[in-house]
Amino acid sequence: MELIAWVIVILLLLIGMAGTIYPILPGAIAIYAAFFVYGFMISFEPFGFWFWTIQTVILVVLFIADYAVGAVSIKRYGGSKASVVGMTIGLIFGPFVIPVLGLIIGPWLGAVLGELTKVNDMSHALRVGWGSLVGLFASTVMKIVLQLIMIITFVLWLIFA
Repeated sequence: MELIAWVIVILLLLIGMAGTIYPILPGAIAIYAAFFVYGFMISFEPFGFWFWTIQTVILVVLFIADYAVGAVSIKRYGGSKASVVGMTIGLIFGPFVIPVLGLIIGPWLGAVLGELTKVNDMSHALRVGWGSLVGLFASTVMKIVLQLIMIITFVLWLIFA
């Protein structure tokens, strides 16, 4: 039973990390779920108030910052709310329309098209599209770092608890 638990935990951790790159995967939620799988299938004993507080704070920061980093980047490049919505739609659907490259082209194209609905200036819309890519890359790096912190905290908690 413990082996099955570890297989599921490791799969959830891997899915979570893959979710930083492929947004249709659950990302941090999968990592958080791995802690519950470990608890239900092996033991909740190593986890206490501080473990759950730290992990939950990181999870909340990830959710808020994931959206905010992209939106702030687009705003910094002069984009409107329409370009933020376009970027989000492109981020969700881009990988399905154009596998792999859709991860980059989708948010960029969504931001450009969204901005063009507000402003009839292609150079401005392209600048906003660039801002969406800057935000996407910054957000991805932030997610990788924070999710690795979640995983490392989990492992260290098990080792030293």
